[in-house]
Order: sequence, then structure tokens, then C-alpha cells
Amino acid sequence: MGVHSSPPDPGSGVVKDGMGRRRFLGYVLAGSTLTVAAQLGEAVLDPAKAAAVVPSVPGPSEIYDLNDMLTHAALPTANLISIRIDPDGTASLALPRAEVGQGITTSSAMLIAEELDLPLDRVRVTLADARPELLFNQLTGGSNTTISTFTPIRVAAAVARGRLLQAAALELGEAIGTLTAKAGLITSAASGRSLGYGELAVKAAGVATSQVSVVLKEPSEFTVIGTGRGRIDALDAVTGRKTFAMDLRVPDALPTMVCRPPTINGTVRSVENLAEVRAMPGITDAVPVSTGVAVRGRTFGQCIDAVRALKVVWGPGTAEGASDATVRQKLRRAELPLVVPPLPLLTKAVDARFTFHFASSGALETNCAIADVRAGSAEIWASLKSPIVAQEQIALRLGLPPTAVKVHVTQGGGSFGRKLFHDAAAEAAEISRAMGKPVKLMWHRTDDFRQGRTHPMSTSRVRATYTLGEVLTYEQRHTSVATDFGHGLGEIITSQAARLPVGDLTFSETVFQLTQQSPYHFGATTQLLSETDKGFNTGSMRNIYSPNVRCAQELVVDELAERMGKDAYAFRRRHLKDERARAVLDKVAEVGRWGRAMPAGTAQGIAVHPEYHAFVAVLAEIDCRPQTTGRKVPNAYTGPRVTKVVCAVDTGLAVNPRGLEAQMMGGIMDGIAITLTSGLHLEDGHFLESSWDNYFYTRQWNTPPELEIVVMPPTTGRPGGAGELAVAGAMAAVACAYGRATGTMPTTFPINHAEPLGFEPLPTTPPIPASPTDGLDLAR
Repeated sequence: MGVHSSPPDPGSGVVKDGMGRRRFLGYVLAGSTLTVAAQLGEAVLDPAKAAAVVPSVPGPSEIYDLNDMLTHAALPTANLISIRIDPDGTASLALPRAEVGQGITTSSAMLIAEELDLPLDRVRVTLADARPELLFNQLTGGSNTTISTFTPIRVAAAVARGRLLQAAALELGEAIGTLTAKAGLITSAASGRSLGYGELAVKAAGVATSQVSVVLKEPSEFTVIGTGRGRIDALDAVTGRKTFAMDLRVPDALPTMVCRPPTINGTVRSVENLAEVRAMPGITDAVPVSTGVAVRGRTFGQCIDAVRALKVVWGPGTAEGASDATVRQKLRRAELPLVVPPLPLLTKAVDARFTFHFASSGALETNCAIADVRAGSAEIWASLKSPIVAQEQIALRLGLPPTAVKVHVTQGGGSFGRKLFHDAAAEAAEISRAMGKPVKLMWHRTDDFRQGRTHPMSTSRVRATYTLGEVLTYEQRHTSVATDFGHGLGEIITSQAARLPVGDLTFSETVFQLTQQSPYHFGATTQLLSETDKGFNTGSMRNIYSPNVRCAQELVVDELAERMGKDAYAFRRRHLKDERARAVLDKVAEVGRWGRAMPAGTAQGIAVHPEYHAFVAVLAEIDCRPQTTGRKVPNAYTGPRVTKVVCAVDTGLAVNPRGLEAQMMGGIMDGIAITLTSGLHLEDGHFLESSWDNYFYTRQWNTPPELEIVVMPPTTGRPGGAGELAVAGAMAAVACAYGRATGTMPTTFPINHAEPLGFEPLPTTPPIPASPTDGLDLAR
């Protein structure tokens, strides 16, 4: 397994495309020690366009995408994100985003270290509590954190540096021009005297808030940004000292779990043995709540015993009797029509329909939260990517003003979109109020798979017409079980709007149009969304619509190339709109040795994906011959195995190339999983999968033994989105490789979904204990 970054190219145009010597405004805030903030961020640039024989009109997301919207929405409150210099010489930032393993605390620390000329290990980044005054500026999603905070954090750090230099000049009695700041020290060139940032922090503090002007470093001056750095939380993570929600010691908060219905969103009609369960060893409380029956005990093991012992009469849920087949029928009926028919004797067409089954976001940390609800107040601890919505909606549910509800954002053990919703936090608050005691709520792994939020089942209908070697039209009609966007843009107004009878569809359509784009000049191009069936708990799993939409398109691209007698790589290269897309495609073809001779039953696949001002290309090799894991274990997967992946990524400017490589690796594993093995089977209103031993995410033994990530040289002076980028590219490349290896275009995903289950589904009642393989042997 190898990763590498291509060295920066002095002639790459980084400075030209960067910010240059523009001035930015910031603030020195009144305080006892130096505290500073930014005023404004910067706008993003439109991607470059390239000509083709039959050009396509730019789609909405090529002009203004979801990331642009999130960035611009965050600008008005950028001045509320502040950096503090403490007397010990450290710089502290309370980041208004959620760290769930993606490494944003490290990249944010790097921005501060760069502009402040401070060693990285002297920068402290924590997670901010819910701050309603931030409005749209406390949402973690859409690969937007680094993009939207890139300039504000740097401006604040530059303001701090300038203020420290002024204080040092006064202290030393020398001109600022004779002073240099480096490694947390300000040194006089004339006298050689040095003062530490800590010594100057109080002297540099503002008596009143004042506005100042700063100039940021040029990209050519960077010594931290663009260099590969280890995560600042890595040691805590590997030594077990990193603190997650369930690690917190909140007084009197005892383990709590919920007995949940056998079908999706079922309701409690009655409990036959509540008194008996309350008398079980260690159990302090057992109460019915809106989602089931909650039990609180001295240990989680005692809670599991109590949950299993409960005898509950359940009412129907919101998906009673539903199965994969019935949902597919609804999707077919809701498909929007294709409008361009092939014209006999003039044009030919590729027609295809693809089905993508429900999938779990599969974070290793299950849903969990701590809540302490008292008369007139509440306090919540949880990993939340939209904490303002959580605070405001929990306050509404409890009948309290938002100011009476404190929401603390904790480190999260994975999310992949799941933690955009505050289901566990709201449930914990409801249980705490019902019991009158603090609770430490943890969802059972089975609850997460069967009652948690899923990536919705969908279909994609595609038609591409062509003649004389040219693609004339490309139509894609994506139909999906409704995606819940009830988190809105991170505050309650858009959150409530997304839940209105028509608002939810409007929100979905907006997100679809602001994220989906075709990288190819395929003449008249349309990509439209239709949604149906709101009876499921869904969410924006990593990359939202993109993996399914891109997978369908790239498979059709392969088919077009084959019918026209063209090489799949050359065909893509000729039709790509953007030079950056062409560059990453060329790189994976070169590094992956595209077109090399391979044995029968094996093949290469290649794909390109643009998103959020970034580009990725993936080359995958697959072996579809009968496999064996060499292990004598139940349910061992013996299907197609990805043996090699090469990924080239261009995010404009990679703040931390090492972190970017890790993001690409994780996205590739996700893409392999949802292509080949990871899906949920719906039967009679519930999902059959219940834990990691039967939800076949990419395992360590099934990870490609050859994996190479190439980070392209900087192409702009600003970062693009990276957190979700590789998922769609990897899914499409693996699917294309499978089609080439088997000679048949795959149309149902995951590919193994229609095969025999390969496991015995656990019963829906009574609830079951954790699987002995829960959380083991995972590549993620």
C-alpha cells in the first residue's frame, strides 16, 4: 500500500490563482488576554471549462454548488470565530464544527500555525458548544469545513500575529520592521532579544474591540499549509485517551438503553411486565417513551438484560409490510419520463436502469448521548454536526427557551452523514425528563442497523443517444426514497422548512441540483430527481446522491465507448469538460498502467468525479474469479475482490496532504463496500441486517493489497471539498471493472444483494445482545 504527493510545481499558477496581496479585515476583541477574530471570508472560483465537439450547457452545480452556498451562508458570522493567545504561549480555537474522524481539528490547527508562526503542537483546537448566533456557520457537512473556514481562521491568526508584533515593539522599544516572529518567539534583529507570545499575550490584549487590517501569506511562503502532518489527536486515539460521549463522567448519568419496535418506527401499545423489569438487578428505571421503552441501570449489560426481558405489545410502524420489491415498484411508478427518443436510422441509444438498495452509514460509534434535564434547564453531550438545530428543537420539545438548553459537542467515532441528525440527543432528553434523572444513552448496534437512518433506496434511469462517434444527448432520471434533510442548513428556520409537506421535496431538489453534475460534454444533458415514500428514517449518507448517480453514468460511459469502438479511458478523456479532470484521469491511467494485459475474469475500471471544486479519478482492478478468504469462519465473503486501486485527487490546495490521503482511502473503502457487498435487505417492514457480522462492509482481508493515492500539485490557492470526494469515484470505477471482467453491465447494487443472504437473520423480538464479531475485522 503506498501514498505519495506530487511536489508543487513552481509554474503551476498557484500564486496567480491565489489571493495575492489582498488585504483582509479582522478584529482585536476586548479581553484579558489577546483574542482576535476575522471579519470576512473569500469567494470561491468557478471551475474552468473546456471545449468539445458537442458541448453541454453548464449545469447549476457547475456555476454555483452546495459548497458555495454553505460558504457564503457562513460569511456573515465569520467574525464570531475567534482565536485566543494564552499566557502559556498557546493559541486556542473553539472550532464550530464536529470532528468525527475526518481530521478537521488538525487542518484548522495548521492554518493557525501557518499565519501565527507557531509550532503546531502549541495550537489547541476544541469543539464549540452550540452557538445559535452563528446561524449557518455551525453545520458540518458538504465537505465544507476547510473551505468555509480557510480564510477566517487565517485572518484571525494573522491579526494575532500583528498584534503581538506591535506589543513586542513597544516592549523592546524598537521598530516593528526590525522584528521577526517565528516558532512562538518575536526576536529583534538589532539587539537579538526575544519575547515569547505568552509574555506578550496580556500586553497585546484589546481594551475595546477594534478593527485592523492584515495581509495573509502568499502560498509561496507556506511552511505548514500544504505539508503532510500527523493528526494532533492521533496519540490520544491510539492510547485510548481520546474522549467520546460515552467516556464522559457526568454526575449520576447512568447507562440507558431502549427496547425498540420490531418494525420501522413502530409504537408502544402496552408493556406487560414493567414492574418486574424495574425490579431486576441494577435497574433503576423503566419508562415508555415515544421510541420504545427506556431502561436505566448500573451497567449496560444490565440494561441489555432488561431490554430483552421486556414484554411489549407493539403498534404498527411507518413501513409495515414493505420489502425491497414493494419499494422498487413505488420507485418505478415515480420515475420522471425521458424525453429524447432515439431516432431510427439517425441515432442510436444506450438505455439502462439501475437499482441501489438501502445502505447503512455504518459509523463505528453507534448513536449515543448524555442528557441531564431538570426543571427549567437541560444539558446535552453528544457528537453533533448540526448542534444549533439540536439545541433549538430539543428546547421546543421540552418547552424551554433555547438559552436554557446547553449542548456540548463531543468528539465523534465516525459519522458519514449520520450525526447531522440529533436523534440520540433528543431521545436522551426525553428519557431524562421522563425519569427525572441524568442518563447516558447508547443505542444497541442492532438498533442502529434496523431503526437508524439509512441511505435511501433509489433507481437511476439513463438514456444517452449518439451518432457518428458523438454523444448527442444524455438524460438521467434519479428516483429515490425521500431523503430527510430535517437538519436544514444548521439552524431551525431551514430545518423546519425542510419538514414541510412540500418543503422537503423542494429541499431535496435543491441539494440534488447543487451537487450533481456531469463532467462530460454529452450534448443536451439533464439530470433530474424524483422522490417517493417518506416512511423510512433516511439521511445524507456520505456523498448524498453522488455515488449512485455517478456509478450509473460511468457504466453508461463504458457502454458508449464499447459501442463506438473506443477505449474507455480515451473516450472519457476526449469528452471531459475540465483540464483538472483530464489531469487526474491521465495520472491514474499512467500510474495504474491502464490497458495492461490481465487474465480472464479480471479487469480494470476507470472513473472521474468532480465535486465541490475538486476532482478525483480512480482506477480499480477486480478479480471476479471464485475467491476464498483462506479463513474458516461463518459468512466468509467469496465474491469479487478489488485487488488494486489507484486514486488521483486534485482539491486545488491540500491543506494537509496526509489527511487528504486518509480521506481518499476511507472513501475508496466506502465505494468498494456499496458496490459489492454492503446493503440492507428490507422484509416485512424491517431490515434483516443487525450487526457487522452480516452487514458486509469492506473487511481488512478484502481491502485491495495495492492502494496508491496521488495528491496532485496545487492548482489553485484555495482548498476544495475532500471529505466525500472518493466515494463516488471509487464506486463507479469498481462497478466498471466488474462489468468489464464479467462482460455484463451490473445494474443492481450492491452486486451481491440478490444472492442468498449468507446469514441467518436475528429475530426482531426479543431484542438480541451484541454479536460476538461486533465491530471487529473492519477496514473502516
